[in-house]
Amino acid sequence: MKTGIELITKERDEQINKHGFDVTKDSGYADNELIKAALFAINPNQFEWPFYWQEIYRDKIMKKHILDRLAVAGALIAAEIDRLNAIES
Repeated sequence: MKTGIELITKERDEQINKHGFDVTKDSGYADNELIKAALFAINPNQFEWPFYWQEIYRDKIMKKHILDRLAVAGALIAAEIDRLNAIES
């Protein structure tokens, strides 16, 4: 069984290498979109999907088990950290 950090790392790697969502693309997000998507992944009944984001990704997240959704949320938070670090440097 993989640890939480291993699952988050795997998910972030897929976001970057499979889907092309690297820090360059993430730098275009504003208005806390990555955080909103992370919150949605944790609790889709309480939080909204970012308005302009493609629904195909929302639907894929909704089909995942809670452990997988938490890994997605962690990877989205890591993406937001990377985005903020890129702005500051």
